[in-house]
Amino acid sequence: MSFLRHLALAALIAPMPAAAQDLEAGATLYAENCAVCHGIDLRGNGPMAEILVIPPPDLRQIEARYGGYFPRVGVAWLIDGRDPLVGHGGEMPIFGRVFSDMSEVMTSPGGQTVLTSPEVVDLVAFLESQQD
Repeated sequence: MSFLRHLALAALIAPMPAAAQDLEAGATLYAENCAVCHGIDLRGNGPMAEILVIPPPDLRQIEARYGGYFPRVGVAWLIDGRDPLVGHGGEMPIFGRVFSDMSEVMTSPGGQTVLTSPEVVDLVAFLESQQD
């Protein structure tokens, strides 16, 4: 058997990483790490919102801001710090270093993939489930 056939066979039988997407874990992570600024109801009205230079956005409107499309990979990048928001003025904590290792593959509806942490996958799934 040729090297390429071995490689193809290995690719077929190798376990594929699956995104956890645990909504309950995502809700807990949100409450522990995000609600202080974005509010327990995700409306941008957390107790720290008053003192921030740039108000936190209403996280229930992400999909609406993108014309009915929830940008999973983009949201993951914002949470883990790969796509820092200038609008945050550096105030939003970068959680990529806080959460565990990058061991989960997240796929966007368009097929784009990103390696991120299970916690970020859970947070993104929770945020997606909360869209108006």
